Amino acid sequence: MRKYNWKKILINTLWTLAATSTMVLLGAAIQKKNQKVCTAVKVEITGVERHMFIDEKDVMDMLTVGGPVAGNAISRLNLRQMESVVEKNPWVKNAEMFIDNNQVLQVRIEERQPVARVFTLGGNSYYLDSNALRLPLSEKLSARVPVFTSFPSDKAILAKPDSLLLNQIVSIGKYILADSFWMAQVAQIDITPQAGFTMVPVIGDHTVALGDGEGLDGKFNRLYTFYQKAWLQNGINTYEKLDVQYDNQVVAVKKGTAKAWVDSAKVQQLILDLLAPPPLPAYDSSNSLSEAKSKMDTVAKLKPAPAIAKPVIKSAASTNSTAVTNNKTAVKPLTNGNKTKQKKSAVKKPAATVKKQPKAVMDKNIKS
Repeated sequence: MRKYNWKKILINTLWTLAATSTMVLLGAAIQKKNQKVCTAVKVEITGVERHMFIDEKDVMDMLTVGGPVAGNAISRLNLRQMESVVEKNPWVKNAEMFIDNNQVLQVRIEERQPVARVFTLGGNSYYLDSNALRLPLSEKLSARVPVFTSFPSDKAILAKPDSLLLNQIVSIGKYILADSFWMAQVAQIDITPQAGFTMVPVIGDHTVALGDGEGLDGKFNRLYTFYQKAWLQNGINTYEKLDVQYDNQVVAVKKGTAKAWVDSAKVQQLILDLLAPPPLPAYDSSNSLSEAKSKMDTVAKLKPAPAIAKPVIKSAASTNSTAVTNNKTAVKPLTNGNKTKQKKSAVKKPAATVKKQPKAVMDKNIKS
């Protein structure tokens, strides 16, 4: 004969009745609450640390698009739909709503906070929040955040390199915002064509090459140490460029040095261009033979002229040993043995011009 545990059955029955009664009472309470009207709306905005791009009035304008909330029956309020409407605002990160026991609509808004402002090459501008979400500018106020210029793209859907660059901007912006010294010292940060960053400071006539957005703590610590030591010795306007993108070092370029390097490079390139031979024209098979010949003649004219040999100036002694071109007779060089003969031959007149005296005259002179 089967035995029943009446005690266990009784306990289970009591728990079932209690649960059912609770559900009935809860349903009655909800029904009674839905029959009541909303007495007021209370808005609470969180996540605001420095700026408030959305306020209570903006939230109320979004909630009352379909009609007033206060005074309306609670059963007619679709809280989930109202949350979706508010979350469509780009400055709203999250929205939660509920009706409390006093029939007051509690609205809790979490606002997005900008960490950087970006200017693109196309002339557009927007803010970035901590999640690299692009936020529109506000007519109410301008956020005091780090400014980045020369962002390469204006597209709504960015390519992967541009998305990575945007994330690096967020990292640098958050780092600067967390330090009051860098917030006061950094005027703007330019984005280079190589996807690097160059900082323009508020104090000092120089720029700082940061490289990419990695290792920011080490880069800014090296720069701060350089500010403390080097500038106290050499002055704040001694350098025109600082480079902190390499580990454990700061490369400092004094004013005027970079220009000298650029000028030297230009002169060297100019010399190489002058020494380079002129380029040959490309051969075109469609041209006729005469046209090809004229091109080759032009190339020949472009070639540098051969060097002209300098005239050799000879001494007087060497001139005597050269050939006489008028009579085509060679003159022998003078020596000690024939100097006297050479003088006599030079003084002696030709035979045809010498006149001999008569013999009788000569004899007469002797007799006298």
